[in-house]
Amino acid sequence: MNLSVNPSCILQLSNVHYRVTSAADEVAILKGCELCVEPQQSVAIVGRSGSGKSTLLALMAGLDKPTAGQVSLLGQNLNQLSEDQRAQLRALQVGFVFQNFQLMPGMNALENVMMPLELFGLDNARQRAQAALEKVGLAHRLTHQPSALSGGEQQRVAIARAIVTEPKILFADEPTGNLDETTAHQIQQLLFDLQHHTTLVLVTHDTQFADLCQRKVLIQDGILRESV
Repeated sequence: MNLSVNPSCILQLSNVHYRVTSAADEVAILKGCELCVEPQQSVAIVGRSGSGKSTLLALMAGLDKPTAGQVSLLGQNLNQLSEDQRAQLRALQVGFVFQNFQLMPGMNALENVMMPLELFGLDNARQRAQAALEKVGLAHRLTHQPSALSGGEQQRVAIARAIVTEPKILFADEPTGNLDETTAHQIQQLLFDLQHHTTLVLVTHDTQFADLCQRKVLIQDGILRESV
């Protein structure tokens, strides 16, 4: 069923289901999720461990496809796009920040941030990557490899890489989960400082972090519920 896309939503979920089938049985992880995220909103997705938060984020970003229902991102019905088309959509308009940083260990900070720009042949990759690292406070660490950086610095590099293409939407999956409390608060503040013209959708166990967002959405028993 092809549902209409709401033009006011930069991200829209319409009756989204996700099931996992094994030899033994079938498990329903998502059961008809509905959501509209408007441009420049910050939205936190919260829920207990194993509730499907990361699965939901992967569907929103087109990294996986729903069993049923429709996901629309940046006005595009992801169900109707090929894997290559979804990758192209993500490449220049979507940013990602992960819990485990996912930096290339053989590259220094500057090279890690330059990577998405060079991958798609964008101009001024070095200058743009340096500017992004300056934004996250790492102008003095450009030539350091990830092994020489602290956890907080590695996450700052990952954030710089996520924002270097000036994405319209930024997805963050437990971005402070591997950090100590003080560093986590610094990264949280940095994400919101950088969010001015970008939509932010994050998954977190940290209720205080979630409370900083404009909206908080609870996933429970496979259903999304607006939380206050």
